[in-house]
Amino acid sequence: METNYKIKSINEYIGGISSPLESTIDLDPLIEYIGDAKYVLLGEATHGTHEYYTWRSKISQRLIKEKGFSFIAVEGDWPDCYRLNRYIKNYEQAGKSAKDVLHAFNRWPTWMWANWEIVAFAEWLKSHNTGRSVEKKVGFYGLDVYSLWESMDAIIAYLRKNDPKTLQTAVEALQCFEPYSSDEGQSYARASSFVSQLCEKEVITLLAEIRAKVPQYNTDHEHVFSTEQNALIAVNAEKYYRAMVQGGAKSWNIRDRHMMTTLNRLMDFHGGNAKAIIWEHNTHIGDATATDMADERMVNVGQLVREQHKNKGVVLVGFGSYKGSVIAGREWGDVMRKMIVPTAINGSWEHLLHYHEGTEKNKLLLFEKIKDKRVLEKPIGHRAIGVVYHPEREHYGNYVPSVLPMRYDAFVFIDETQALHPLHIKPDGHQIPETFPFGV
Repeated sequence: METNYKIKSINEYIGGISSPLESTIDLDPLIEYIGDAKYVLLGEATHGTHEYYTWRSKISQRLIKEKGFSFIAVEGDWPDCYRLNRYIKNYEQAGKSAKDVLHAFNRWPTWMWANWEIVAFAEWLKSHNTGRSVEKKVGFYGLDVYSLWESMDAIIAYLRKNDPKTLQTAVEALQCFEPYSSDEGQSYARASSFVSQLCEKEVITLLAEIRAKVPQYNTDHEHVFSTEQNALIAVNAEKYYRAMVQGGAKSWNIRDRHMMTTLNRLMDFHGGNAKAIIWEHNTHIGDATATDMADERMVNVGQLVREQHKNKGVVLVGFGSYKGSVIAGREWGDVMRKMIVPTAINGSWEHLLHYHEGTEKNKLLLFEKIKDKRVLEKPIGHRAIGVVYHPEREHYGNYVPSVLPMRYDAFVFIDETQALHPLHIKPDGHQIPETFPFGV
């Protein structure tokens, strides 16, 4: 009886807070709601869905053109995304096309950023930036912590040209990690259970030396920032791999806190008027306190941005769908596959949104319109699909209990979605340690 009352009441609310979403003009209510906010976080329920990428692109284009947003920060590796950043800003020798730059993204899962949807968006960004002054060019950056070896390589390449004295410190740090480079940190994690510090001292010393020398580096200002960021990644990646051994929420929290630190650094770098668009999985951008993640003492970027910057304007936008197809793998490092996403389970948010009558199938929900949220206080399952996916098992673990109006400020619901279009056919074999049940 309680369930029936809850569902009936939620259905009554959906009609009052949703509007059809078919074209870019239908985003007007969201753009108006965003107003002068400085942080807009755009989610996704999977890492392999065409519509999530294209609608995030449409929203981002409007925010850049109409609201003057400064950069996009994504759930991707810093070195790879920084190369794309230099391409879209029209730097010399930064690549001939977005396709060429993105094709070089070779860390599994390659399809997350090496896809045709991002090629199109990157070319739009490059066109938008053409003719603008350096400080007004829109950037594209990676927030993640996984790129320890790529970041070390980038540091050494920079220091070899600009600071031979500090180069030796970087070489020593890299040599410390070399015995563990074959499996993306998993052997380092195992070794750290016997020797707790391993390479911690080396990367902390490297970061300190680079930070001390930053005022002396008189090369490209953004390149100096990138070198310091790569040193910070080395420090936090080392912490992350050590935390893997302990299990629980610690490694997840190190990762999301690193992403939050990176976001804050980017805002500082872009100045007092900076505005940020963040693209990540719903599990990172939807406030963790409105889910069962909080029971495990897990934090995420959406929660941290709200806590640290609420007075500057923060808008969290979740994404979801009822059924469709997706690109994913059946295990880490697997060949990417197009998989069917089954219809959402009964009673889930996606199920309720699909069967609601009175609005179009594709909907934009603005939760500010809810005056009385008491009927929505109990968590309801909200689908989350990661890079590792088993559709046949979905009903047993791919739903995060969520209070949607507390987890997001707005929600984009696409009734039926399609798989995105990867540039690569096969992965390169690298594996990333799993840090969450959905591989997000």
